[in-house]
Order: sequence, then C-alpha cells, then structure tokens
Amino acid sequence: MSQTSNIGCACGKTRLEASGAPILVTECLCDSCTAAAERLAKLPGASNLLTSYRATPSAEYRKDRVRIVSGAQYLGEFRLSPQAGSRRVVARCCNTPLFLEMKGAHWLSVYLHLWPQRTRPKVDVRTMASDRPDAASLPGDIPNLKTQSLSFYAKLLGAWIAMGFRNPKIEVAETVHA
Repeated sequence: MSQTSNIGCACGKTRLEASGAPILVTECLCDSCTAAAERLAKLPGASNLLTSYRATPSAEYRKDRVRIVSGAQYLGEFRLSPQAGSRRVVARCCNTPLFLEMKGAHWLSVYLHLWPQRTRPKVDVRTMASDRPDAASLPGDIPNLKTQSLSFYAKLLGAWIAMGFRNPKIEVAETVHA
C-alpha cells in the first residue's frame, strides 16, 4: 500500500485522502456494524459492505490523516438510533458508505471497499466474534478475537498520543435515514 491513498465514493464526487499506514486493519463482526451495513445497503444505489461471513472490513486511521479532498457537501451521517453515539458517514451523491466514527474517538474506521482490490490494505484481525453464534465457522486465515484485544487498544492509544491527544471534528451536512 502506498503512503497516501486517494479513495472515494462510487460516482467519484466525494474523494478522501488517507496518509500513512493505518493504525490497524480489521473486520468487525459486532451486531451494530452488521445491522448498520445491512441498512445502508438498502439505500438507492448503495453496495453491500459485508463480507460473505457478514464482517465489516475497515482500516482504522488517525483523524488527522484522513482529509476530505472533494464532495464535503455530500456527507451525511447515519445512526442506528437517534441516541447512538457512533455514526456512519455516507457520500449522499451515490450513497456510498465512507467511514465509521465512534463517539469521542480520535480515529476513523474507513471502509475497505473504497480501495481498488489490488491496493486494498490487508486485514490484520477480526474483532467481536463473540457477537456471532456461528463464530467457529469463521475463516481461520487471521485471528478471530472474541472482543477487541489489549493490543488493539494499545495501538489506538499510541496513535492518540502521537496526535497530541487531539480529536479533530468532521462536519456533516445532513442526516441519512436508512
């Protein structure tokens, strides 16, 4: 993977630049990510984020290393419920899910479907296998963790320290109902 990834939505109107290597590359198996991906896939023109075993792949990047190059006016946020702290940001021009932002987090989980297959970051680990009744049937190519590991949190903390404990804000113009 190059040090700078230029990625974007399906129609090309919304473009992101991700600089440097991701903190971590994961496939999340939690119920929230699965439910959100299922609902977002029902938007007109949207594609399905889920793998064949219903994981949501993403690259975790420091917020200060992801820049919206174009199409900021198309950004919309989707929340599983009005009270949900985390939000999924979607390019409304073509309903492409872009990333997950956890409440108070200093990182973004940028969805891997934005990268062309040949340059897509390689997944390191699957998390939240405990949410799956069929976790034993998951592929064994990478670790399938029941939850997030201490290493997972240590990498996120290290990234936050490197950012000087900052948490850049990302403005979103509208709400997405799915």
